[in-house]
Amino acid sequence: MSVYTPGTQIPCGLVKSDMMTFTLLRKSCLPSAVRSLILQKKPNIRNMSSSAEGLQPASVVVLPRSLALAFEKFCQANSGPLPLLGRSEPGKWTLPALGAVPDTRMGCPQFRKYEFGTCMGSLTSLEECSEQLKDMVAFLLGRSFSLEGALEEAGLPGRNAADHGHLGAYKTAVPCATIAGFCCPLVVTMRPVPKDKLERLVQASCSAAGEQGQPVHIGDPGLLGIKDLSKPDYGEPVVCQPGDVPVFWPSQLTSLEAVSGCMTPLAFTSAPGCTVMTDLKGPAAPARCLTPEGMPEVHHISQDPLHYSMASASAVRKIRELETMIAVDPGSRGIGHLLRPDELLRASLSLSHARSLLLTTGLPTHFNHEPPEETDGPPGAVALAAFLQALEKRVCMVVDRRALSLYKKLVDEAVEQGILKTRIPLLTYQGGSTGAAQAFLCADGDPKSPRFDHLVAIERVGRAADGNYYNARMVSIRHLVDPIDELFLAAQKIPGISSTGVSNWGGYALACALYILNSCEVHSRYLRKAVGPFRAPGAQSWTQALPSVAKEEKMLSILVRHRVRSGVSGLVGMEVDGLRFHDTHAQMIQKLVDVTTVHG
Repeated sequence: MSVYTPGTQIPCGLVKSDMMTFTLLRKSCLPSAVRSLILQKKPNIRNMSSSAEGLQPASVVVLPRSLALAFEKFCQANSGPLPLLGRSEPGKWTLPALGAVPDTRMGCPQFRKYEFGTCMGSLTSLEECSEQLKDMVAFLLGRSFSLEGALEEAGLPGRNAADHGHLGAYKTAVPCATIAGFCCPLVVTMRPVPKDKLERLVQASCSAAGEQGQPVHIGDPGLLGIKDLSKPDYGEPVVCQPGDVPVFWPSQLTSLEAVSGCMTPLAFTSAPGCTVMTDLKGPAAPARCLTPEGMPEVHHISQDPLHYSMASASAVRKIRELETMIAVDPGSRGIGHLLRPDELLRASLSLSHARSLLLTTGLPTHFNHEPPEETDGPPGAVALAAFLQALEKRVCMVVDRRALSLYKKLVDEAVEQGILKTRIPLLTYQGGSTGAAQAFLCADGDPKSPRFDHLVAIERVGRAADGNYYNARMVSIRHLVDPIDELFLAAQKIPGISSTGVSNWGGYALACALYILNSCEVHSRYLRKAVGPFRAPGAQSWTQALPSVAKEEKMLSILVRHRVRSGVSGLVGMEVDGLRFHDTHAQMIQKLVDVTTVHG
């Protein structure tokens, strides 16, 4: 008998006549070290997880032999909700073991029977199906982890099994990665957690269960497509108290949706709340997240809708280092009071979750020249747009109508020079009426249907208290500026739209921060909701989209060719705000990239 590794077929055998037993081996055990998995009949998961020391609950899926390989690959591609522990070998069933003695005290069904995707009812035994089972394969799926220990460590009250049966689970609008005929929505469990204990709970759950202990969503259930927490698809609801934040973990009940969706003529699954007990460990070992640098951190990114994100301590530290770097003021302009601590972190996390972005830039400070634009702003905006494009996000840019022709030329040449992957759609906004901004930002003007998730202004002029627009010399440039700032004011009242204002260097830093986040396993898993594989940076097209000295030199050269001037000196040349490109800006870009790409 060989040592178990993922993909190995594991025979099933009988240990006792009143137990259904899978003979499985730990990865690290010798062939003689056989562990039995005892079928439990109590429906409450908390009771089961504490019923045998050192054991953890797991569920069973039984499918025709013809679907075995596809389902195994489906589990491996969606290991968050479906951590595969082992599988039986077709034709190796010890048939008397398939019927578990019913628990007369509980009268609990052990299995569900499916025919062509429809649940035909529950069974306490599979003995009557012994002939069909001869050509079927059983899979053992590990439960993500037991939450009770993490709750206790975080100082949260445990759940009384008598009061709370099988805790609620919800189908989401998040699709699992599709493999062959298997495609289904992710199913999640939820636990309400007081806001001030979120960080402690996440760290405790990750310390206890590693990657499998990480939540996949923290905040508004609507962002997962869950409409009503009081109506779970499985189990019983848990009520959120004032001050609680809903926290969601992937559920092995996803397997029931997969079985239903594959429409196979016959299949069986464990009934919700019924499991086998095993001392086998899943593919993700707890040690992976135990290091301080790899420990997940929780950060609030939106209040309406309520949304938190996660990233490793190492990723957060690097993004904060980027923020410190761009906070320098080489031109002595006295801008320190404009900086908001951790704004780069919040903005980059929000952008990472966003699907549709609207950027704006442009400060027509040189009102006596044509064009009046300055070189501060467009390079950072284009650098950020390039990285967002590489992440396959929808990116648009809104500019002054007066400057539309100029920006079309800048974008076209940026594409020709390889700075941008594709052209950025350019929009204009003139305002002029009450509700114009909302009509621009939302489909049919409906605030429940925003067209954009996040707005970013890079070196864009905004309105002063007197309603006017001024350049740095306090000269009115109102005649050159469209009221694009109205969009940012309106966005504050539209749920689901966030906004950020940054400097030119801030545009570079946001692109670098997005690289850090998408290279972070903790954030990537949270972003994809633990479904689909994590792909290392080398496998991603966005690794080539980072800002670089060479690309930014090309972008500034494009601006110079179109007679765009430095904001401070008014000169047409390779400088931004009076600071020469190679003396200052090239060094900053290289420092940002060095911090971004260094390991650890």
